[in-house]
Amino acid sequence: MAYGSYCTQIDSSGSGGMRCGPACVASVLLDDGWQSDPWELTVQLDREIDPHKDGTTAQDLVALGETMIRLSPPGHGRIEFANLLEVWVGGGEYNVAYALSRLGLRTGWANRIVDNPLGHLMLNHARAVGMDVSAVNVAPYDGVGKADRIGLNFTEVGTGVRASVTMYDRGHSAAMHMKPGDVDFEGLFAKRGVRWLHTGGIFTALSDTTAAVVKEALQKAKSNGTITSYDLNFRSKLWNSKKAQEVTKELVPLVDCLIGNEEDFQKVLGFEVEGVDAENLGALDTTAYKKMVERVVAKYPNIKVVGTTLREVKSGLVNNWSAILWHDGKFYESRMFKDLEIEDRVGGGDGFASGFAYGFLTGMTPEECVNLGAAHGALLQTTRGDTSQITKEELMHVFKGGSARIKR
Repeated sequence: MAYGSYCTQIDSSGSGGMRCGPACVASVLLDDGWQSDPWELTVQLDREIDPHKDGTTAQDLVALGETMIRLSPPGHGRIEFANLLEVWVGGGEYNVAYALSRLGLRTGWANRIVDNPLGHLMLNHARAVGMDVSAVNVAPYDGVGKADRIGLNFTEVGTGVRASVTMYDRGHSAAMHMKPGDVDFEGLFAKRGVRWLHTGGIFTALSDTTAAVVKEALQKAKSNGTITSYDLNFRSKLWNSKKAQEVTKELVPLVDCLIGNEEDFQKVLGFEVEGVDAENLGALDTTAYKKMVERVVAKYPNIKVVGTTLREVKSGLVNNWSAILWHDGKFYESRMFKDLEIEDRVGGGDGFASGFAYGFLTGMTPEECVNLGAAHGALLQTTRGDTSQITKEELMHVFKGGSARIKR
């Protein structure tokens, strides 16, 4: 894939002109023909300085976060009895950039890995879809993993009344040891140019130094006109609610697009969903969720977009699935994927995040963005593994209401 030559922002005036990057913001402000464009989102981000005078950026989105090797028994097998394990690559933040690269955008990934075959597996996985890995810090391997290692997770795919389960083996990972200064964020955002930075709570939770790296990246991104998104992604195995709130409240003022379900907002930011039991969030009343989001954006007026998926678990393999997006004082709800048959639910939320980011990056309306995100998340759960195996053609087919009728 050739970098630096691809542009996704098309002039809505019909003139056929193309624009991309934060320079689009200035263009929207100056060109009446762009005033109604959905990319108006960028105008509202209060960018006063456009460092990319030529109107180009190197990348559409960069994801900052740990990537792991996932090991899963085939089908719905149990780890305890497995004599064969499938190998997958994935990570909450990485999955978003990977999916967008498959959809044709220019994406990159910032992380710290180890120079061994597992690290090479990750690099190969990213490069296979054209992701830029120049911001990946590669640490030397000491032969046993005492200093740095690649994190593993063992995941069982549930069925029936048995839920999917993930067991982490990620302590002392190279990513966990990442610290401010390991990545040249000034060079990335100011010199090369990035339209969108995506990161989240999983990477933040790994250590005090990764939390500092997230803050460093968000600050550099904001100061250079890059849109920022943050997936709250609460993981009780990584930190407790008290610590999560303590750290995250310093980051949210640097975020433009906030992603999280009802539990995330409760555990990470301390916002309660009225009338909903925090321990039994299966069938959520969207009215209560909307009221909570209104309180969130009132407290953090810098937030321009809030998105979440809504999942009602009927069984391990059958869920009701939809999404809600708030933008500019209005809520948009996706179509409901009722009784969605699931192959593997892991990564569904990342599918939603990448879908709605793709929508905004390519000039769709907020309503289209939430529906694209929900469709992408639904499709992603029809395949094994964390990362997207979905094509743009398949996504647009489902997004437009297409059925699963066989194609021949």
